[in-house]
Amino acid sequence: MPSPSSTQAARRRQATLSASFRLTGRGLHTGRRVTVTVAPAHDDHGIVFRRSLCRGRTVDVPALWTFRETQPLCTALRSTEGPLVRTVEHLLAALHAYRIDNALVCLDAEELPIFDGGALPWCEALRASGRTETDAPLRSIRVLRPVEVRRDRRSLRIEPADALHLSGRLELAHFAPMHWSGPITPEVFAEQLAPSRSFGRAKWAIPAKIYGTLLRKPLLRGANLSSTACIVGGRILGGMTVPDEPVRHRMLDLVGDLALAGRPILGRIEAAHTGHELNHALVAALMNDPAAWELT
Repeated sequence: MPSPSSTQAARRRQATLSASFRLTGRGLHTGRRVTVTVAPAHDDHGIVFRRSLCRGRTVDVPALWTFRETQPLCTALRSTEGPLVRTVEHLLAALHAYRIDNALVCLDAEELPIFDGGALPWCEALRASGRTETDAPLRSIRVLRPVEVRRDRRSLRIEPADALHLSGRLELAHFAPMHWSGPITPEVFAEQLAPSRSFGRAKWAIPAKIYGTLLRKPLLRGANLSSTACIVGGRILGGMTVPDEPVRHRMLDLVGDLALAGRPILGRIEAAHTGHELNHALVAALMNDPAAWELT
């Protein structure tokens, strides 16, 4: 007999937002002000970013791993027409956690806003807008056998499971080892992962910010103590918003990066010292191995 979680996953229908919402903020790397509108979309639309350009022109880029482009300290997508959409991971994580399968994300600049460095503003907006299921069945990616990627001490391994469950560990100099483990549900995500902020050490973040500002490069130009958790020695200035905040933020980013598979993933993931590059390596390894998964 299938487990309750397995039966629930098999019965899930596609969902979109009940109403549009709009948020405004500044990008972490560009420092530019941006307005983002997240709107309902039809069945099988997926998550699509629409960037406004000059003279009324727009370009679309789907939130899929094949459009991902390596950029420093974020997840970015490159449209087939050239323009980039940057720092999409926090919104994608919130959409995934709140089980929104179809949405159109319109923005008037290159980078989504960072807000306070976490995903709570996205969660609050999604909760207020509501969720509407349709009659279209949702197909999920069910992992059939383990897939693992490693780079030095960093590792990610996914195994079969009836729902998405993450376990992560992280060791930072001058800090005790950090751990977090749990299922990715709307409640767990909003309470335990969404408050965790992007973080970095002052000793390398400040020079990087100066470099980006002087050379007009999109690198931490919008970073400040309101948008990131700043690490000095063995402490975070102002304290942590949640216990073991850095590892929780790595799990938040992982949820967003996994969303680029294009469908919900059913699997258990063990993560050690992971980051964006390894997250994307796991998605690519899984999707490029058809024998390792099936569509439910």
